[in-house]
Amino acid sequence: MKAVYLNQAAINCTLGNSPSQVGENLFGADCGSGFLTTTDRYSPGNQLPLGLVSSALPQAPVPGEDSRNNRLLSTAIAPLLNEIEALKVRYGSERIGLVVGTSTSGIAECETALQSGVDGFRLDPEYSYKTQEFSAPVRFLSRWLGIDGPAWVVSTACTSGGKALASASRLLGLGICDAVIAGGVDTLCRMTVAGFSSLMVTTGTLCNPFSVNRNGINIGEGGAFFLVTHEPGPVRLAGFGETSDAYHISSPDPRGKGAQAAMALAIRNAGISKGDIDYINLHGTATEQNDLMEAFSVSQVFGNRIACSSTKPLTGHTLAAAGAVEAFFCWLLLQRTDGLLPPHLWDGEPDPALPALAGLAQREIPATVKYAMSNSFAFGGNNLSLILARE
Repeated sequence: MKAVYLNQAAINCTLGNSPSQVGENLFGADCGSGFLTTTDRYSPGNQLPLGLVSSALPQAPVPGEDSRNNRLLSTAIAPLLNEIEALKVRYGSERIGLVVGTSTSGIAECETALQSGVDGFRLDPEYSYKTQEFSAPVRFLSRWLGIDGPAWVVSTACTSGGKALASASRLLGLGICDAVIAGGVDTLCRMTVAGFSSLMVTTGTLCNPFSVNRNGINIGEGGAFFLVTHEPGPVRLAGFGETSDAYHISSPDPRGKGAQAAMALAIRNAGISKGDIDYINLHGTATEQNDLMEAFSVSQVFGNRIACSSTKPLTGHTLAAAGAVEAFFCWLLLQRTDGLLPPHLWDGEPDPALPALAGLAQREIPATVKYAMSNSFAFGGNNLSLILARE
């Protein structure tokens, strides 16, 4: 099977809206200073730290397709416009695919449009329901970019953005497309914050993954996208593993069988051994159950020496965008030569109930990273592991 490359990439999240800015904040000396914003904007009367994108988000450049989600999407994609136009000239618009992971789409606009009165609830007559359809981001991209190839949205909660990359690889492998624009985007809204709060998994402090003192997640927003082709580039999408254990609608299987299977499948798909993996970007939500499951699963597959970290204290949990955002961090890592790893911000107090991960929070390794794994685990027992490789 021909190799699949992540040629160019773009991002917009709490750490910045360009690869250079995100790289500086992710690997810089000030990475522990905090990038989340404490606000009650999405939780009236309850101040919560959120991974809020603070950069300007101009109106989405397609009539009738404006939403915060599409605004974030368009600002994330904008730096790739010249490369996308070049791909259209090279291959034709019908040979370029679009795969977008999202879960919120334009729900925030519906919240604003929904009004209550003595006669009950009603929607503002100017509001269009299509704004919040799952298909909204990819419909917007198709119209804006003039792309005529296969286009769809993946919405499998927190694995969506990563699964978009797996879908891109399949489209190329089947010969359906010559290039795919793939990634994920999610924006904050009251429904999401209230929903996770109702599950009692949010925290009013900075999340503390894998600590004995962990007490919940910080929700965030962001978008990250890649131009995926067979053309040789700096980083290769070496493998992926997808499983679904269907253990519970919102809690992971504590035995982590599906998570372990996803990691093993990714390793097999990449044609390497587990000893070749230099670093894992953990899903690491800082909830009681996720960290328990993931620590157990990683230790079962890799032992306890693998270098690993969770970057969610830097960005918040960006939900459907998380797999793409964290794959972007690995994409940056694989182009560095200093052995420096993404940080793991926590209080340094491991949970004795978890399998010990001696490589947790390791800041650097002696050699450059050759293979990096990114894990995403979602509601419904949906599991994804990606393996990216340095070229």
